[in-house]
Amino acid sequence: MGYVSDYELSHHVREALISATLGDTTEYDQLIGIMHHNARLDPEEVAMLVTVLRALSGAVSYIDILHHRSLLSSICGMRLWNYGPDVMDALVELVVTLAGSNGKYVDLCLDMLVSNFIPPYNFLEILKQPRGLAKKDQVLMRVHSALKGIADVVPLAPSRLEQIVRERVPSGYVKEAQTVVYVENMLMLESGDMGEFVGNSMIFELMNRLIDLDVEIVWDEVLYDDPNSKGIFVMELEDLARPVDETEMDMDEPQKEYSGRKVLWGNVVAQKLDTLMDLTFDHLQSCFKSGRLLEVFEALLQSFQSTVLGAEKSKFAQFVMFFACSLDPEDCGTQFVSRLLEIFGSTVYPQDRRMSAVFYLASYLSRAKFLSTSYVTIILQSLVDWCYKYGKNQSGQINQTHHRVYYAGCQAVMYVLCFRMRSILATPELKTQLLNMPLERIFKHALNPLEVCLPSIVEEFLCQANAAHLFTVSNDVFGSEMSRAFGGFRRLDVFFPFDPYLLKKSDRFIRPNFIYWSMVRTTYDDQDEDGDEDEDEDEDEKFGNKKDRKMQMPSRIRPSTSPESL
Repeated sequence: MGYVSDYELSHHVREALISATLGDTTEYDQLIGIMHHNARLDPEEVAMLVTVLRALSGAVSYIDILHHRSLLSSICGMRLWNYGPDVMDALVELVVTLAGSNGKYVDLCLDMLVSNFIPPYNFLEILKQPRGLAKKDQVLMRVHSALKGIADVVPLAPSRLEQIVRERVPSGYVKEAQTVVYVENMLMLESGDMGEFVGNSMIFELMNRLIDLDVEIVWDEVLYDDPNSKGIFVMELEDLARPVDETEMDMDEPQKEYSGRKVLWGNVVAQKLDTLMDLTFDHLQSCFKSGRLLEVFEALLQSFQSTVLGAEKSKFAQFVMFFACSLDPEDCGTQFVSRLLEIFGSTVYPQDRRMSAVFYLASYLSRAKFLSTSYVTIILQSLVDWCYKYGKNQSGQINQTHHRVYYAGCQAVMYVLCFRMRSILATPELKTQLLNMPLERIFKHALNPLEVCLPSIVEEFLCQANAAHLFTVSNDVFGSEMSRAFGGFRRLDVFFPFDPYLLKKSDRFIRPNFIYWSMVRTTYDDQDEDGDEDEDEDEDEKFGNKKDRKMQMPSRIRPSTSPESL
């Protein structure tokens, strides 16, 4: 084809489309050939392709879904990443015009744009360079502009876009860099002009993806809490005592808290999850700065209740809630706690779900540095009141199955007090409130929660309660068969969802807001500091050796750090 003007080429494109419907595909095939040419175009070829694309934009009414399938396939197969700005602009114009011309093309056009959420494999290394990042910005700006353009002319497009984005979410086998760019696009949809229509669904899909990755991470060992094990109160400070791994020395953050703590090394799924968690935390921080966090949190809370709360193997995805609450404890945090209390106290929900809710609540109240002691005490009072009221209406004996929500509530009370008892007692008003709580009546009830709950929690709680002169009990409740059966070998009863965070990169968002056991001052710390060498042996046997006790506090899981575990 020799030189022709833009007008002549536009006319030629229309004629080619018409001829193809009549059976003559000669000029139509030449048109397809131009569309397929994308490798190292010279300036004339670029100009030709731009003119053809713009001509097609003016001839969309001539395009027939039956006779021009190869043309539609060529358009949908073009990747913006492979072209310069002029071609990208012309292609985006064509896609938007085509989608607006006929409802039959909407899904094709949306799918073509969403396919550009993932950079081609050959771009992955370039994305690490400034020119690669500039290219990514050029592509994504045009993709999201086109999506908005289609939504403006096709009202139902956002609902179709939601479905297509969900269907195209990369699988676990896709390269981390490609997955990250896809999630970046999802978050751009959530925070952009389309957020009003698709924002909630993007949050839901993001949380689903985080959960999917989370449950793929395999742990070498789940530590069951029985008299022959170290218990859940041993491993956290054991991890603090290990030597510093050389691979940790490249971290920008201070080493004091980090260098002694176990993190997940060499687990490719964990590394991908780590990067996505980091991206999610950064997005939430941006939402907070722009005043949108409360709006986003509503979707997060719904997603948490429908997916995360019931995920038995979730270890990290729940920290999205923890971080959001740390940004806005008064609004987001209060909503989170209220929802957990509501689920725990309502018989509408299954027992396992209620137990999970109260363990989330206990873990949050214990680990969140940003919560005031007075607020923790208020919520603790609610838990105690529930447990006391439940016990008043029961006269039977131990029944782990029938009363397991009650036992979960009692264990939650003890767990929170293991972390917070001393700080509560340090404030006169709160001390009075704690002393007035019917703790002794709850824990000496005929249902005997001290015999059923996890021995290490019971022992730590009683040790602190004794030191604070709350109450004392005999030493025959530890390590009973009941305790091992209920606590040691049922998943929900070794479930502390906000245990120390083990992902390296994204930990920077969690650590400043997190209470590690090494930070906790117990009620017996002063006694330890006095160095009383003459402590009665019976008391050691009854409440545990206080000199060793500070080396025993929660971390229930051992992480698998080898790719083979996947």
